[in-house]
Amino acid sequence: MNIIEIIEKKKNKEILTNEEIEYVIENFLNGNIKDYQMSSLLMAICINGMEKDEIFNLTKAMLDSGDKIDLSEIKGTKVDKHSSGGIGDKTTLVLLPIVASLGVNVAKMSGRGLGFTGGTIDKLESIDGFEVEKSREDFLKQVEEIGIALVSQSGNLVPADKKIYALRDVSGTVESTALIASSIMSKKLASGADAIVLDVKVGKGALMKNVESARKLGKTMKEIGEAFGKKMSIFLTNMEEPLGYAVGNGLEVKEAIDTLKGNGPKDLEYLCFKLASQMVSFGLSIPVEEAEEKVKEVLKNGKAYQKFEEWITYQGGDINKIEISSNYQEIRSSKEGFITNIDALKIGYLVKDLGAGRNKKEDEIDYGVGVVIHKKVGEYIKQGESLLTIYYNKEYKEEDFINCFIISDKQKEKNKLIYEIM
Repeated sequence: MNIIEIIEKKKNKEILTNEEIEYVIENFLNGNIKDYQMSSLLMAICINGMEKDEIFNLTKAMLDSGDKIDLSEIKGTKVDKHSSGGIGDKTTLVLLPIVASLGVNVAKMSGRGLGFTGGTIDKLESIDGFEVEKSREDFLKQVEEIGIALVSQSGNLVPADKKIYALRDVSGTVESTALIASSIMSKKLASGADAIVLDVKVGKGALMKNVESARKLGKTMKEIGEAFGKKMSIFLTNMEEPLGYAVGNGLEVKEAIDTLKGNGPKDLEYLCFKLASQMVSFGLSIPVEEAEEKVKEVLKNGKAYQKFEEWITYQGGDINKIEISSNYQEIRSSKEGFITNIDALKIGYLVKDLGAGRNKKEDEIDYGVGVVIHKKVGEYIKQGESLLTIYYNKEYKEEDFINCFIISDKQKEKNKLIYEIM
């Protein structure tokens, strides 16, 4: 068995055996298979795809490449949530305290972000003093005491995915259903949860550009999770325009707080409500309709926000000190009409250029920069009315941000926020 034969086999659209996939993962990790050889195999997979059994075997081989988190000491059903990534996606910050305030324990590890803005860990680090690193003992103790903990990924979890992902990013093989599914699911399975809720983004600002491809990815991940004995729920959600109003680390934390207090954007509030209800349904083994009533109650009576405060304080953070740039400029509309499009992808790139995201993992993030959009698709704007506010610490071009918006005489019907729940 050798890597050349395996590349040729996949290039010719043949099915790889479990033994061949295990051989590839083991030898890529130990250095016997070189980066250029693995890149060739990844490209062949990207072009020709993988069958269901191949994806399952690839996920298992990646899962078995490192450590797994044992959450058995934590009582009850452990529920995890993952988003495939999007512009302005701060749902984790809202969901976790809602779920924990209802007695569902949340023990979550998250990564730093590569791309438009930081990951959840970067967002939390915009809060002064917030500690993202904890020992396993302290991590479990925190969950036992307050029902919620979120720390940065550490140790040797799924090292094969880390190494393969770095290659995918530079070899044009990111948008492969097989590779996305095995990457996400190997990490989720290693994290030790009993039930997993996945938010698969669809649209310009997402990896999946249309509902059909997102549905295929969701179905694949659901089948993988269920094969490993996990309860699974997949949401296909709209990422044609940014989620909420804020894009940028500290700004998104502020918006998450507003949402927990009942003053957040309607799209973010609704999506978090639906995702949280599914997590609570899994965690308490109750119907989703009953979970929805419980979620409504903790948002209304303030218990969800109180849990957020408790969580941030426990991990050393001061929610009165969130990094937001003191340099800001309001951009006003030169036209009058209906907002018919906000290009989420362009907004993402521009916010990254301000310093809110990374091009490579070593890059430093500016937690305080970003944008706050003041109008959403379907809304009417008058000439001279505020379109967005830019928070900055470096130069930018106003017209770049203005060009992200299309204003028309005719109102456009908005796409649904949630396309489908699987």
